[in-house]
Amino acid sequence: MHIIDLGFKGQSNGIAAFLIETTQGPILVETGPHSTLDNLESGLKKLGYRITDIMHVFITHIHLDHAGAAWCFAHHGARIYLHPRGYRHMHNPERLLASAKMIYKEDMDRLWGTLRPIDEAQLKTVEHLETIELFGLSFCAHHTPGHAQHHIAWQLGDIIFTGDVAGVSINHGPVIPPCPPPDIDKELWLASIEHLLSLEGINEYYLTHFGCVLAIIPHMNKLRQAILDYTGFMEPYARSGKNAEECLPVFSSFVKKYLVENGLDEKDAEAYEAANPSDMSVSGLLRYWKKKMEV
Repeated sequence: MHIIDLGFKGQSNGIAAFLIETTQGPILVETGPHSTLDNLESGLKKLGYRITDIMHVFITHIHLDHAGAAWCFAHHGARIYLHPRGYRHMHNPERLLASAKMIYKEDMDRLWGTLRPIDEAQLKTVEHLETIELFGLSFCAHHTPGHAQHHIAWQLGDIIFTGDVAGVSINHGPVIPPCPPPDIDKELWLASIEHLLSLEGINEYYLTHFGCVLAIIPHMNKLRQAILDYTGFMEPYARSGKNAEECLPVFSSFVKKYLVENGLDEKDAEAYEAANPSDMSVSGLLRYWKKKMEV
C-alpha cells in the first residue's frame, strides 16, 4: 500500500490518495481533486501504473478534495464505490459544481478543477457494514456521518481509510476537525468515533489529511476534544446571530492559538490551512448551531 502526496496548492502532506497493489491489478482509495490529477498521474507512474490501469476506486465521501477526480477514472472504465447519499451528486454533479463555483468563484479551476457526470453503471453504492470482495481483499464500509452525511470509512483488514472522520493531523501534529458546510453534526461525529473505536483488531488509520496514524486511541481522544472545543467556541457567536464574515477573524485567531498550544510545527501551518480552511469551518459550525437552535 502506497501513500501518494497530491501536492495540493503546492503544499506537501495536504491531501493523500492511497494505492493498493494486488496480483490482479491496483486499487485506489481517494482521488483528490481534479486540479491535482497531474500529480496523481505522476505518483502512479512512479509506481509503474497509469490511470487506465485503475479499475476500482473507493472514495470516503464526495467532497472535492477527496473525490473531485473520480470522474476521470470512471471515464476510463473504473468502478467508483461510494455512499448511497453521494450517488446523485456523482451521477449528476450539476448542483455540486454550481455550489462550489458560487463559493470559490474565480479560484474554482485553480483549486478544484471541474466535475463531469459519472455513468450509473460505473457507480456502486455500498450500505453500512456491507463488504466488497475484490482481488482476494475485503473492503468493509462503515457509514460514519458527522463530517458529512455521505461519509464512509473503509476497513481493509486491520487498517481503516478514515477520510475526514478521524480529522486532520499533519506530520503527527495537532488533531483538528474539518468542519465545512452543510453536514457538520457534533453528536453524529462523536458517535462515529465511538463506532470506529469499537472495532477490534484495528492497528492503523490512514488519514486523507494526512498519512498513517498508529496511536489510534490517543489520536481519537484528541479529535473528540477538538470537536467539543471547536463547536463550543462557536456557540455564543452563533447564538448572537453573527454571520461567517463577522466570525472569521476571531475564529482564525482561535484556530492558530489552538494549533500552537497543541504542538504545531510552524512549517506545517500552511498545510493545515490548505487541508482545513478556516472560512469553511466557520460556515459549517455556524450552520450546525443554526440547525440546533431551530429544533
